[in-house]
Amino acid sequence: MQHVFTVDGMSCGHCVKAITQAIRALDPQAQVRVDLDERRVEVESDRSRVALADAIRDEGYTVRD
Repeated sequence: MQHVFTVDGMSCGHCVKAITQAIRALDPQAQVRVDLDERRVEVESDRSRVALADAIRDEGYTVRD
């Protein structure tokens, strides 16, 4: 299932790595694409949208939708 999140607070490669690792800790098979300019995180995963958003929030980022 495809999930798209708007995430505030991302600004660099470290942010991309932190978010990717947090999502893959929840679902090792997840496909993650991060667009820093658009503040978008696209995730292909069978995990729930809420669980994925919580994983991003736990890294200190704000998930807007």
